[in-house]
Amino acid sequence: MSLFNLEDKVALITGSTKGIGKAIATRMAEQGAKVVISSRNQELCDEVAAEINGKGGTAIAISCNINYKEQLENLVSKTEQQLGKINALVCNAAINPYFGSSQEIPDSAFDKVMHANIGSVHRLCQLAIPGMAENGGGAVIIVSSIGGLKGSEALGAYAISKAADMQIARNLAVEWGPKNIRVNCIAPGLVRTDFARALWENPQIYEATVSKYPLRRIGEPDEIAGAAVFLASDAGSFTTGQTIVIDGGGTIAG
Repeated sequence: MSLFNLEDKVALITGSTKGIGKAIATRMAEQGAKVVISSRNQELCDEVAAEINGKGGTAIAISCNINYKEQLENLVSKTEQQLGKINALVCNAAINPYFGSSQEIPDSAFDKVMHANIGSVHRLCQLAIPGMAENGGGAVIIVSSIGGLKGSEALGAYAISKAADMQIARNLAVEWGPKNIRVNCIAPGLVRTDFARALWENPQIYEATVSKYPLRRIGEPDEIAGAAVFLASDAGSFTTGQTIVIDGGGTIAG
């Protein structure tokens, strides 16, 4: 059996109707996982779940706005009711409502970023990990960013939240390791997603970015998905508390 086999595993992926989240859900389903597609839009969730089911995978759709604890509670409880205990949790959903200097960011935007990007990860882990532990273990994968590793002139609050993701992974890896729970981060560089469109569609930003990437290009969502499959599967069974950087070499050369 392949080390990357996820057969009969239940994988809950937030922000999975497009971009990196959708790629992760699709690739996990290909490896046999029963996946939960989730975002704020139920119709989009249904469409992606139908797409995966149409290709022979197993997927259900549960909408959730990560800003509301009661919706996170509903997401976890419905997943467990319909598919069973969660084996892999992928915290991918995040927001970035402000692009500019930290000096100018409104308090409301700063608070939104912290509440959504840090608070939802913390709360979702609180809700899902105990069930994983009761079931013999599992994997949590937090999609962070290289923004959490570097200083930024325009992504200050977002970068702070992504650095916090890495510390959440380290804390929870220590706390839950004895229960066979592994917690890791993936830190992508610039990837061609709707979320990062303002960056890669801007010719000046794009050229400045790829000129510093040894591979001389930005990433594609599917190039992040493989790491998530690795971390959720037996292939990653001795990996915990880590941040895996997937950035075309940007952080080692830029």
